[in-house]
Amino acid sequence: MCSTFDIRFIMSLMVLALALSNPVFAEAAVSAAYAVNPGDVLTIQVWKEPDLQSEVIVRPDNGISFPLVGDMNVRDMSVVQIQLEIAQRLKKYIPDPVVTVAAKRLSGSRVYVIGKVRNPGVFPMDQYVDVMQALTLAGGLTPYASTSIKVLRRDSDKQVVLKFDYSDVEKGKHLEQNLILKSGDVVVVP
Repeated sequence: MCSTFDIRFIMSLMVLALALSNPVFAEAAVSAAYAVNPGDVLTIQVWKEPDLQSEVIVRPDNGISFPLVGDMNVRDMSVVQIQLEIAQRLKKYIPDPVVTVAAKRLSGSRVYVIGKVRNPGVFPMDQYVDVMQALTLAGGLTPYASTSIKVLRRDSDKQVVLKFDYSDVEKGKHLEQNLILKSGDVVVVP
């Protein structure tokens, strides 16, 4: 009888084997994967190494700590990339380590909605959220809200302003404006 850990471990190995056997699949899967954020909680386990199993929280500086691996910056990394990096670092101490990394709690992914909405605030994103969905989470626009909305996005050390015209999207026009939000985006409704 297989335990839940055994099943997850076998599934992780199958996905990893598929990714490693096909470079195109691996690149696509890694680039489309969720990138961990500060505040997320990860479960890290090394097969047949009971002392190398723990939960770690992604610190505000995007770092995690794990025995034998030390500190590791996981900024813009997916759980698969973290898994591969930890396995690589453990090779100094363990021959062919089998590492499993799972996202236990994704509390670091948030979007902010401010301005003339019914319920401005911070909203967790446990799935992909676009601008219209974020406005819905905030209770929708108030009667005096402008339909010229801005999305503020921090890109490394600079901030970018993305325009969103609510009335166009509401009419089914220029739907490309309804982009998927990234963690930390601020939707401003004047």
